[in-house]
Parts: sequence; structure tokens; C-alpha cells
Amino acid sequence: MTLTSLEIRPVAGRIGAEIHGINLSETLSDATIRGIREALVQYKVIFFRNQQLDAAGQVAFARRFGEITTAHPTVPSLDGHPEVLDLDYDRTVARANHWHTDVTFVDQPPLGSILRAIVIPPVGGDTVWANSVSAYQDLPEPLRNLADQLWAVHSNAYDYAAPALDLSEEFRAYRRVFTSTVYETLHPVVRVHPESGERGLFIGGFVRRFQGLSQTESDDLLRLLQSYVTRLENTVRWQWQVGDVAFWDNRSTQHYAIADYGDQSRRMQRVTISGDLPTSIDGKYSQALKGDSSSYTPSEVVPV
Repeated sequence: MTLTSLEIRPVAGRIGAEIHGINLSETLSDATIRGIREALVQYKVIFFRNQQLDAAGQVAFARRFGEITTAHPTVPSLDGHPEVLDLDYDRTVARANHWHTDVTFVDQPPLGSILRAIVIPPVGGDTVWANSVSAYQDLPEPLRNLADQLWAVHSNAYDYAAPALDLSEEFRAYRRVFTSTVYETLHPVVRVHPESGERGLFIGGFVRRFQGLSQTESDDLLRLLQSYVTRLENTVRWQWQVGDVAFWDNRSTQHYAIADYGDQSRRMQRVTISGDLPTSIDGKYSQALKGDSSSYTPSEVVPV
């Protein structure tokens, strides 16, 4: 099965497609896996409705695309499944309602993430993805030339100098877990995709500053670059149903989980596939500055 033989329906103009006629709980052929991977690279995020996966099946599907990581560098995994991050919003105050690319604070962020819907509120709880490649292409030439030269420090450390008087004790406790090991990594702001060769903005919510710029300059420039990523033209919004699976290319997207469902239940489980060292347009690789992520990424991916 090739990309052209898959039953694909694009769901937005620049990003996102739904793939029909595939049961992810079955043992899929190598040709089908190749077709899915090609669709992932082309559409950036792909969706599968009405799947009957459990945690073990989700892990097995993810393994067809490469080595998989542990659930998270600092947050505990699902009991009995060290590869699965259990996002049960009845039991945690943390909600990913900010634009980000997964785990960019380590030197080898995931190639991609696979998210499975277990409990969905009757209304609300959608997720939005953005195409960071088309965002880069939208930049005016002078701004694109500037971005080509920039490197950014990504970290999981919060800005504790910022006012935090309104934070609950539960959220403070989550912050302590999330930052129990502090990571910092220097990544190129413009990343070359290792499969498509496309250039995309590699920024998001874990960026703390740009190398060589002041904090004020970094904050202002980050807001400007992010505004191109999150333009509505570059996004797709998915209204979840129980059993849905979303698979996104973490190398060319950002995403935002909309926290508009109050105290209604929402539970998702995520598995991530090991990635490579991001590469700049002049062939330089990302560099870890703080923290050892070797226990998160099972084996080093050698740059090619």
C-alpha cells in the first residue's frame, strides 16, 4: 500500500488528514506502514476514527515507526506501561493549553506522538495543530533570513520569577514533578526535516530565550515568530470522539489542547517515537546544555 492507495481525506487546507479503512489493532503490512508514514510527513498530523486500541496495542502500533521513548523525562508513566503517558485530567491539574512541540527541552525530541482518546467531554476538549513548515514559508524574506541564523534555548524549567500567587498547591506540586530534573537544549530555530528536507520553525512553549539576544528581545521576537505558526491558515482543529487516534509529526508541528471543558472528564494516553538530533540549515546539530535524557530516549539516533 502506498500513499496514493490509502483512503485519505484532508481536513484542512495546509495541515491534517483523516485516514479511513484501517484498523490499527490489526497487524498492518510493511507497505501500509510506509504509506501511513508518507501521509504523516505530507499532512503533518493524521487521524484515525473509531479505533479499538488498548495501551499495549497503541505501543505496538508506535513501534512500527521506530524505537519508542519512555512516557516522559520527568512525569510518571501509566502503571504497567512505561512507554505510555496517562493524561487523565480528573487526576491532574496540568493541561497542555499552550502552543508547544513535545519535549523539545531534550536534545532528541520525539519524531512523533500518538495520542488515543479514552474519555471525551460531551462538548469541548478539542486539540489544534499548526504547520510549522508553512509558517516558515509565510515569513517575509528579511524575517526568514533572521530566523535562519537563530538558535534557541529550550527548557522545562518554569520562570519562577513570574508571579505565581494564583497557582493552586496541586499545580505547584505538578510543577515540582515536571521540573524534578531540569533540562536545557540549544536547538536551531529553523529545522531541516530529515525525511522531506522541508524547513520549519522549531520553537514553541519550551523556548526560554534566543542565543545572543536579551530576554526582552527574545520575548518580543518569539511572539512575532509564533504569530506565524498559529495563524488560522496554518492550523487544523480536531473534535475528538472516543477511540480516535491522532498521530503527528513532532518535527514539523505545534499543538494546543483547548481547556474549555471545565470539570468534565477528559482522558487521553500518549506514546512517543524516538527522534533524531535536529539539524540547522547549515548542517549543525542541537546540543544538550543541561540534563541527561538518555533514560528517556532508549537509544541514540545517529545523525545521517
